[in-house]
Amino acid sequence: MAITKNDIIGDVLDRYPETAPLFFSIGMHCLGCPASRGETIEEACAVHGADADKLIADLNAAVQ
Repeated sequence: MAITKNDIIGDVLDRYPETAPLFFSIGMHCLGCPASRGETIEEACAVHGADADKLIADLNAAVQ
């Protein structure tokens, strides 16, 4: 199943822990805190000024 902007970061990390470095790359260094684990990928990208479409493409490439 493809990862989308609406997926919760915590859920993605639970399914695909190998994606953590991609979240780190957008400045999301607190992956264990409750707020970050409950955000959607789109929300996190907005907060961190990252391109959500690029991150989604990178995440899906990493889990293929």
